[in-house]
Order: sequence, then structure tokens, then C-alpha cells
Amino acid sequence: TGGGFAEDRSELISIMKNALELSPVKQVLIEKSVKGYKEIEYEVIRDSNDTAITICNMENVDPVGIHTGDSIVVCPSQTLTNKEYHMLRDSALKIIRALKIEGGCNVQFALNPDSSEYFLIEVNPRVSRSSALASKASGYPIARVTAKIAMGMALEDIPVAGGTAAIEPSLDYIVAKFPRFAFDKFPDAPNTLGTQMKATGEVMGIGSTLEECCLKSVRSLETGVCHFHMAKFDSYKDKALWDYVSEFHADGVFAVFELLRRGASIEKLHRATMITGLFLNSFRKIVDMENKLKANTGNLRTLKEAKLMGFSDKYIAKLWNTDEIHIYDMRKLEGIKPVFRMVDTLHTGKYIAYLYSSYTGENQSILTEKKKIVVLGAGPIRIGQGVEFDYSTVHAVQTIRRNGYEAIIINNNPETVSTDYKTRSEERRVGK
Repeated sequence: TGGGFAEDRSELISIMKNALELSPVKQVLIEKSVKGYKEIEYEVIRDSNDTAITICNMENVDPVGIHTGDSIVVCPSQTLTNKEYHMLRDSALKIIRALKIEGGCNVQFALNPDSSEYFLIEVNPRVSRSSALASKASGYPIARVTAKIAMGMALEDIPVAGGTAAIEPSLDYIVAKFPRFAFDKFPDAPNTLGTQMKATGEVMGIGSTLEECCLKSVRSLETGVCHFHMAKFDSYKDKALWDYVSEFHADGVFAVFELLRRGASIEKLHRATMITGLFLNSFRKIVDMENKLKANTGNLRTLKEAKLMGFSDKYIAKLWNTDEIHIYDMRKLEGIKPVFRMVDTLHTGKYIAYLYSSYTGENQSILTEKKKIVVLGAGPIRIGQGVEFDYSTVHAVQTIRRNGYEAIIINNNPETVSTDYKTRSEERRVGK
């Protein structure tokens, strides 16, 4: 509260006045601006024996300047060099050891995109929102392991997924987290973003590629969109779009996509948004596939390529001027269907009923003869929605299993207990 970035002297005075009024000790810190830097997070954990490991690292698609809770985040990081990755990893491990933290810890860095200079933004010595994402993204039960460390256990003595908690997870997939905003409930409120968090919830998509997990996430938001297309930007003039993306907005990524459709260069978009070129190129691949679909209506090969990339039947149907059921029937007839892949980051070979769908790879889901009941999670948290939705989901699973059925949870919210595959050891959990 009271923080922010000042572009000039007048903004500094305005922010200072507000900050001094809000400060209980009437003091304000003025820091070097790192706005526009890459925001990188490391989730680390340590026990009383000083054994410390990195669970995973995450990269914000949005630059420093937007609260990480309001940012699109991918895991693992996509744009770091090997040197940068290990430099920040070593720093995060030194920090948790220096602070003598026992349990999970989230460390956030600002990395200069033009050099190896970096700054420590903050350390969260607790299970944070980022920790919840890291836990679900990696399949590593951070809260459970932290609780056992608090009881005096060592990482090597805590069993996790057929291995031990001392083994560092290794991801063979990509995760994207998208924030869920509630500006639809407050139409008069400005949807600009800054250092104060405004998102009420978030969704997580798991995929084989960056494009796939991002497309899964954006259509999970339940905001009326099924793709990176928002009708409101269709009527914007080019200048209005460039002005829009030059500031941080809750729906800014949709404006970025509209500019890409109009032929905007990656270099110019990078200068305007400070989004790293790799992510912008990934967005352009999605736009290129849109154009390919438009030019090849009804083509089965193009349909398969689009599904591999993560396109929804609904949006393909829109581009082909048909309905969603027709696209589904085409896929079914040609055998274009998803498989369910397992989240096994410790690579122990043990079957883990934590699965996500993909159109690549082999099916790893083990089918049982038990009768099955699907429990649909409530998705991203909204205003007016309390924790009881997750409580209900967990108890539904327990009730189903007590009555001899197999419970399959489908959810996309990384913050919920029900999204954790350890909710019940024999439960099948399907990620979006």
C-alpha cells in the first residue's frame, strides 16, 4: 500500500504525499527503479540439516512493474540462459540458508534483460500464492513437506511420489498461470495494473508447449473468451492499441494479439510492452496458426496442427464458420483425440494419478474397472466465492471413495487444496 513507480518529479511528489499519509511511521523508501526488468521467482525449501533444494523456478511474462499475482507466469523459466538460471538459483539457496528458514520459501528477483545485473525484490518465508502455483506445477507437495520439516523431519526422510523430498523435481512440460480479475463486476473501475495486486484468483494450464499451456489457461478464465481474442479491440484504431499496450492493463495481452494480427513487429511490441521476444514470438505463432486455419477451411492436417498447438474446438469452429460439435465430430472420425500424460517430476517410475491432456506423447492414464464419478472444481476464485467451494470438492471426493467409486477431479485452480493430487492418494486428478 502506497508504493508505486514515478516517471518524473511531479509523479514522485504525488506518490510521496500518498505514501507518507499511509505510513504509520511517516517514512518512505525511495529505491532505484527496476521497472521493465524480467521478474523471476525461485521456490526453494530447506530442512534443519541445512539441506536445501530448488523445487522450481518461474518467469513472469509481464515485466517488473506489475504485481506477480497480476502477471502471466510460466514454469519453468523460458528465456534465461544457463548462466542466468544457475546464478539466480545459487543466490536463492544462499538466501534461504542465510535466513535459516526451515520449510518452503519463495524468492523473487528482478533481472536486467540487457545484462547479468539482478536485484532481490522480496523473500516470502512461507507458503505464498506463488508457492501454491509451484506446488501444483511441479507435483511437489510444498505445504505437506514444510509441515513435516516443522516437526523435525529431514528432506531425505520425507516420502514424495515414490522418492524423497530431497530430490529436485524436473519438469518435462510447461505450465502457465493466468490471473483472474473481477473488473466485470466493477465496470467503472480502471483496469490498469501496478504494484498493488488486483486479481481475485488464477488458473493454471499444463501443456507440452508454451502455446498449448497459454491457450488452455486463457479459455479457463471464465470471462467469456475462448481464445486470445477480445471483441472490444476489433474497433480500436492502431494508435489507440499502441497507447493501450504501453501501459499495464488487465486485458493488455488481448491488445497485444490484436496488434500482431495487424502485422506489428516483435521489436516494436517489445519496446512498448517490455515483454521478452520469446513470448511475443510464441504469441505470433498462435496468430500464424489462426491465419493458416482461415486459409485451409476443413483441412484435417491443419486441424491436427491446431489441436497440437492447443486451439479449442470452439475457436476453430468460429474461424471455419461452423459449430463446435461439427469440429468435435471431425476429430472423432479421424482419431484426433487427446491423451492423458502424467506429472512425474521425480521420474521414479511410480504411477501418479496426476494427469493433464495433450495431443502429443503417449497415454499414461491407467484405466480401472471401478465405476467413476467426475467432480468438477469451481475454477478461478471470484468475488463472493469463499473457501467452501474447495471444502465441498474435497468432501465430495471423500464421499465418492467411501461409497466404492473412483473419483476424478477436473480443476484448473492452483490455489485450491482439491487441485493437489495428494488430497487422496488414490484419487485421479486431471489438469486443464
